[in-house]
Amino acid sequence: MSIQGYEEELRSERDRVAALHARLDAERARVRENYSAALRGGGETLVERDAEVRALAKEVRRLDVADNGLCFGRLDTLSGERHYVGRIGLFDDENDYEPVLLDWRAPASRAFYVATAASPENMRRRRQFHTRGRRLVDFTDEVLGRPSGEERGDAALLAAIDAPRGEGMRDIVATIQAEQDEIIRLDHPGVLVIEGGPGTGKTVVALHRVAYLLYTKRERMERHGVLVVGPNPAFLNHIGRVLPSLGESDVVFATTGDLVPGLHVTAEDAPEAARLKGSLTVLDVLAAAVADRQRLPEDPLPVELADVTVHVDAGIAGWGRDEARASGLPHNEARPVFTEIVAWALAERAVARISKGWLTRADRVAWEQLRTDLLAELAQSEEFTAVLDQLWPVLTPQTLLAPLYESPERLRAAGADQALLRADGTAWTVSDVPLLDELVDLLGRADTSAEQAAEREQKAEAEYTAGVLEILSTTREDLMADEDHLLAQDLVYAEDLAERFLERDTRDLAERAAADRDWTYRHVVVDEAQELSEMDWRVLVRRCPGKSFTVVGDLAQRRSVAGATSWGAVLDRYAPGRWVHRSLSVNYRTPAEIMTVAAGVLAEFAPDVRPPESVRACGVRPWARRVTEDELPTAVEEFVREEAGREGTSVVIGPPDVPGAVPASETKGLEFDAVLVVDPERILADGPRGAAELYVALTRATQRLGVLHRGPLPQALSVLAETGAA
Repeated sequence: MSIQGYEEELRSERDRVAALHARLDAERARVRENYSAALRGGGETLVERDAEVRALAKEVRRLDVADNGLCFGRLDTLSGERHYVGRIGLFDDENDYEPVLLDWRAPASRAFYVATAASPENMRRRRQFHTRGRRLVDFTDEVLGRPSGEERGDAALLAAIDAPRGEGMRDIVATIQAEQDEIIRLDHPGVLVIEGGPGTGKTVVALHRVAYLLYTKRERMERHGVLVVGPNPAFLNHIGRVLPSLGESDVVFATTGDLVPGLHVTAEDAPEAARLKGSLTVLDVLAAAVADRQRLPEDPLPVELADVTVHVDAGIAGWGRDEARASGLPHNEARPVFTEIVAWALAERAVARISKGWLTRADRVAWEQLRTDLLAELAQSEEFTAVLDQLWPVLTPQTLLAPLYESPERLRAAGADQALLRADGTAWTVSDVPLLDELVDLLGRADTSAEQAAEREQKAEAEYTAGVLEILSTTREDLMADEDHLLAQDLVYAEDLAERFLERDTRDLAERAAADRDWTYRHVVVDEAQELSEMDWRVLVRRCPGKSFTVVGDLAQRRSVAGATSWGAVLDRYAPGRWVHRSLSVNYRTPAEIMTVAAGVLAEFAPDVRPPESVRACGVRPWARRVTEDELPTAVEEFVREEAGREGTSVVIGPPDVPGAVPASETKGLEFDAVLVVDPERILADGPRGAAELYVALTRATQRLGVLHRGPLPQALSVLAETGAA
């Protein structure tokens, strides 16, 4: 194409992009007007109005995020048709709603990502737009159907991965590669495992897969939403903008420590404790710990009634315990069975003692009436309730587990390892979360459930409102015969009025789901899944009974002793025959110079694992520098000061006692323009786990990598160029 021809095409495409933005503005104005009208209300019910407001608010958000990169390309078919591809779909409402912009997830857009010169997908040309804000800056063309040996989109891809990193992960809708697109659009109803080394884009591919599923299966998925589980809050913050930028908001982001609402993780387990809690054998410990709290009295326990004192002995309590356990109900829900048996036995004994000499069982009516009276008295007896609490207490997961951790005797009774012993039982760890979640089902709901409390509260509100109406309202008898007034009672019943003043749940789906332990999701994404224990998986399968998962991980980066050693070991248990595995082999983040260094570490602890192939080189050699104890703080400060003057992001990774450094575990899944690794020899000293940590640390950089070491440089890093200055 000549320069003149290019400039004419550029002007034409600018007009086209401007027209698409005008169409977006018109659609946004229409939706906002409908939203305002819905807020003002109409003749529909409150429920219908609330649903309409929520739906329109979601549409407003979807349209608001579309400005950035609205249209990023064009496809020309062999038959001469042109299709523009963008972040969302737009339609011409004056021309039978013909599409003027294809959503990137639409089937017709697939060729934009997978067509090659050798396999053109019935396309003649692919055009990629480069925009700044709403303005089209330039475009690049690729003519398809003529094998050239070159993959499409290299210019756009390299421009994206070479750009300085910002505060969060960016979407890749304009630069999705063929191997990524195949995974994003994979039609598999069960578990999809996406495995790849550092920088292969497995996380962002999983998030785009969520957006694709929400687009293609919206009716089935949007009422229950999607759960995305990540390794730490920093990671979730890093990826948190991707789905909103694609117009999707019905997503809950959580760490495994967030899966029990209201729980605060404040401590970290030693490796052995984490291993024990992560193993399925802990299920026997939990069941035994619950059974241990269902006790028999060593000595008979007295219960004083008005006319007699009765005793709960091991015989009565044992009968009650056997019946309660035989019911198959969870602990708290079986307590009424235990209570009923014990109370009946005590009442029978009391009747026999009270009636001695004047009443026999032959007088059935009188006997049963006396027993009924005694049962009512027991139900009101605080002393009897105290005995029940001693023998069959109402328990929460926390009130069972915390005392267990604090007591060597209770641990022994439950068959647990003493490695679980700790001084503060309530210092919860991430490994405690699946145990607490398991106990919700083992213990069941207490009698004073939230639902019953809410029902009582609503009844009380109704009674109070009825009293108010009675005070304020005029009665028919108070009116003159010729008066025709509308009374308060003619308008509303007390229950209706009380309901109007009840606080309505105005939270969006994500907020409601995150606060509800029993919420189930249509799809779950698990990132850094190699770190999850067998018990963690039980929690997640409860959250998604349909077992629709996207699992993201790299077994070579596993650091948890309770984590997965193979995908089959985990998924054959929870989704037998329903999981598939896909690999990503191209490293889009880590330049070849840095990946060469990381590959040396990988070869040390996982020699059978092939490192991902970097798609680019950055031209900057990684360096190493040996420093003394006194020189280390100054060297770190020099790195921080130098990087502060550059565009992009940087981080210092090292042991916790290094000033200004963060552990490698807290950077998993993150990326930075520049990385300084401190004391690699100390990181490696932690054995295979330490080697995985160092591998993670070395592969966070997209441009520049430096290493400061106080001891001898580890052999695995021998390819680094030693330098006298940072």
